[in-house]
Amino acid sequence: MNIKKELEKINDTSKHFQFNDIDVDPLSIKAIMINEVVPADPYQDFYGQYDADYLKTTIPLFQKAGYNVSSIKDILDLGVYITNAAKIPKTEYTIPREVIEANLLFLEKEIALFPNVRVIMLMGDVSKKAFNMITKKITKKNVIPAMSTYKLRDSEFYFNDVRIIPSYIMTGANILIEKSKFQMASEDIQTMMKIIY
Repeated sequence: MNIKKELEKINDTSKHFQFNDIDVDPLSIKAIMINEVVPADPYQDFYGQYDADYLKTTIPLFQKAGYNVSSIKDILDLGVYITNAAKIPKTEYTIPREVIEANLLFLEKEIALFPNVRVIMLMGDVSKKAFNMITKKITKKNVIPAMSTYKLRDSEFYFNDVRIIPSYIMTGANILIEKSKFQMASEDIQTMMKIIY
């Protein structure tokens, strides 16, 4: 199944959305990691070129968690699919609520493509907001409370039977500089992997 082709079936083509142009066996995916936003250059995204900027932080996080990966294919082979909550590059420092809302239909459809998912990791505040917006339509409340991520780490959250793990943004040079967040994000990946294996 090609993710981009599946998401392009949704009739909202009013904006320049960027979708993951990757073939994935939907049954093989056991976990989804939702990053915040696509990069301005699609080649720097997770499924862009082999040395994409987004992989320069993601691969070290998996390695720190104890997994011998060197490519996005290795991560997919672990049963982990990575995507972005916002499918349009940001034009401001922050991502406005209306931009998150404009992308919800695509993210919701994308999550639904994978019937065997047991864990969803929310990598950063934008992905937490987006996921809460999706689930609030069903549950009428936020799955993840509005508080600092480090305060949430000892709690377990579920949506249906899927474990939801709030964590830190996984892209950008800051994650490599902020050692404590890097450590916590890699520990969260370890938790995710223990659940799916």
